[in-house]
Amino acid sequence: MPNSSSMAQFLLLAFSDRRELQLLHFWLFLGISLAALLGNGCILSTIACDQHLHTPRDFFLLHLSLTDLGCICTTVPKAMHNSLWGTTTISYTACAAQAFFFVFFMSAEYFLLTIMCYDRYVAICKPLHYGTLLGSRACAHMAAATWASGFLYSLLHTANTFSLPLCQGNALAQFFCEIPQILKLSCSHSGYLREIGLIVVSACLAFGCFIVIVFSYVQIFRAVLRIPSEQGRHKAFSTCLPHLAVVSLFLSPGTFAYLKPPLISTPSLALTVSVLYSVVPPALNPLIYSLRNQELKDVIRKMISRCFSGEINCMFSDL
Repeated sequence: MPNSSSMAQFLLLAFSDRRELQLLHFWLFLGISLAALLGNGCILSTIACDQHLHTPRDFFLLHLSLTDLGCICTTVPKAMHNSLWGTTTISYTACAAQAFFFVFFMSAEYFLLTIMCYDRYVAICKPLHYGTLLGSRACAHMAAATWASGFLYSLLHTANTFSLPLCQGNALAQFFCEIPQILKLSCSHSGYLREIGLIVVSACLAFGCFIVIVFSYVQIFRAVLRIPSEQGRHKAFSTCLPHLAVVSLFLSPGTFAYLKPPLISTPSLALTVSVLYSVVPPALNPLIYSLRNQELKDVIRKMISRCFSGEINCMFSDL
């Protein structure tokens, strides 16, 4: 029975065997990654540089942008490289690192979305206690707990997965190294049971976060509907809609990917769904949040206008 550490490389699932479609996937991923880098980078620099955006909501949005950048930088570069050069291989070490960072950033993002939901709940349902419950120290502790939990969760999964002996070949039915696909190559019954135990604990934790999100939004909608003025209801809803859209975009494709019936499971469908939950959200999240955050849009406009005016002044000074 060969050990997984003796395996030199894995074979990833290619998007297509045709060269034209491989190049099309490369340019598509390049556009998505550039949009994600530009959008999240803009949010990071804007929140970090402007004092008016140092609120708990924007503090957690900054960390969400960091997780989005981490997700897009973990899976997309290797997929672009394989599409450009027509290869499907990834080394054992690179596969382990990719699996670790993907689980790390995805789990951290889910925890952050739960905390951001709690932030909206306190802001709308307990506004008088907002400064106490979500002070700077409390926000820092929540962010630190999110990153630490994601790191520990990812470390346990990755260490257990890559310690298993693999005897079912080295071909993964995914365009990146995903732990469920690696487990399909395992032939260790005890190790598989350990991973099943971790998955059960993870499912309980994920379901707990989901319950917190649902309960918070039920309370939020009840509180909003009690607001007498239509303008007040609209303002309250506008602060929650971006977060609700991001949560839906994050959970829906992932839930479908892992809970879809086996009868409709095909390689092309698996690739499409995996792109929807691993690549698309990091690119769309900045757009979703900036569309509804008027303060963020105003600061971004000011920064862009300053940059353009500075370039124009430099041009005239050179003349």
